Amino acid sequence: MTGKLEGKVAIITGASSGIGEATAIALAAEGAKVAIAARRSDRLEALAKRIAASGGQALPIVTDITDETQAKNSIHQANAELGRIDILVNNAGVALTGNIDGGNTSDWRRMFDVNVLGLLYTTHAVLPILKAQGVGHIVNISSVAGRIARAGVGIYNATKWGVNAISESLRQEVLKDNIRVTIIEPGLVETEINNHTTDPVAKKISEERLKAIAPLQSEDIAAAIVYAVTQPQHVNVNEILIRPTQQER
Repeated sequence: MTGKLEGKVAIITGASSGIGEATAIALAAEGAKVAIAARRSDRLEALAKRIAASGGQALPIVTDITDETQAKNSIHQANAELGRIDILVNNAGVALTGNIDGGNTSDWRRMFDVNVLGLLYTTHAVLPILKAQGVGHIVNISSVAGRIARAGVGIYNATKWGVNAISESLRQEVLKDNIRVTIIEPGLVETEINNHTTDPVAKKISEERLKAIAPLQSEDIAAAIVYAVTQPQHVNVNEILIRPTQQER
């Protein structure tokens, strides 16, 4: 059977683990050629081999999206080697939680560099390609933290609220170009992102929240992305908020 994304090309950032890895596998399973971008070359190569072994095609691109030149080059390489880009999944992100009072300011800069500026760099680079094609889809991974602020998560909240604002503004800008924009807002997901936190108190809180309920898995978020990008062209799923059944907020 032909997959729903046969003939399409997708590029996924943060593809070396977690949601990005699961999304690359899911999109490839639907027939898309996938460019997988991240910093860890060994993980990318292993993922590319796994996708190829299942009959798919994956192009690993070692990229640090906080470097604007690298982010731009990753988009151009994917377009040059795979012939086009139909879908950009801005998945790369870090969650370095902790109080604002006494917070680690280098963690703040890192979150804005990855979660906001990295997303903007890749988006800025891909838009001329999508506009020239007359079609395209940008999927931005936000968070329930982009909707609800909580003590101890304020700066991460700020980056994800920024992602939501950027996404909706962009949607209005490019709808005339037949380009769709989707925000995916996961709740608690069991991924490596939960290991990023450097504040011991915040890390303990995060671990306790994960243990208290059955968290989402990366494949759950990948399935939501597949749903959004396989809708008919006249349908733009603007936003998907997806929480574990037992997550209160």
